[in-house]
Amino acid sequence: MYIEVKDACKDFVQDGKRFTALDHVSLDIEKGEFICLLGPSGCGKSTLLNALAGFEKVSSGTVRIGGKEVTEPSLSNITIFQNYGLLPWRTVLKNVELGLESKKVPKEKRAEISKKYLELVGLSGYEKRYPKQLSGGQQQRVAIARGLAVDPDIIFMDEPFGALDAITRMKLQEDILRISREEKKTIIFVTHDIEEAVFLADRIVVMMADPGRIKSIVKVPLGAHRDRTSDDFLYVRDKIFELFNMKTEGFIEYYI
Repeated sequence: MYIEVKDACKDFVQDGKRFTALDHVSLDIEKGEFICLLGPSGCGKSTLLNALAGFEKVSSGTVRIGGKEVTEPSLSNITIFQNYGLLPWRTVLKNVELGLESKKVPKEKRAEISKKYLELVGLSGYEKRYPKQLSGGQQQRVAIARGLAVDPDIIFMDEPFGALDAITRMKLQEDILRISREEKKTIIFVTHDIEEAVFLADRIVVMMADPGRIKSIVKVPLGAHRDRTSDDFLYVRDKIFELFNMKTEGFIEYYI
């Protein structure tokens, strides 16, 4: 198995009180899967993502990628956040080149690679613009292009479209789904939006709060091309919504 989380717990101390963000979480992910971590605020989905990305260490249990325990961030994996993280004094092209610079890629090759991924995210012709001259959706596309340019093994995405308007968000969902198929990347995507999860994921990890835990893992039985208005899509959406209303404690083996 490519990614393995075994019995992972994470405790925090805040204002002198200890609380559990992750409670005995176990999860296996295959290479090339698109996984959505879905749940309400406080369910531990971002904490789990940060543990996978190496930003947080679990209090107990293990997190392994490729058989190696995760103890710190890896240059082989990238994380895309909600706030874009673009450098305002650099052009679009230079922002995309940033990771390539750290990998010591020659200047001409950096530009070639960066332009390829700007085209992939629909921003050809924007190379000389600055972040302030772009919309929020365009800035997030730059962040995605920057992440893809370094050819990562895994892309971690923490509610990357959460601050965008509904129409832009839907367009970016379509873009990242297309890119994930074309680039064959492993993507771990945090969201609290059920429709977003159904539209994107191969499997949805349904999480619950107090303490943060996995309630169910749902394989999404839809093809690569998904129609948000189809009966099949709406059926899966409604079944996942039902999971959040179930009173059953503990993990549920759930098949749609």
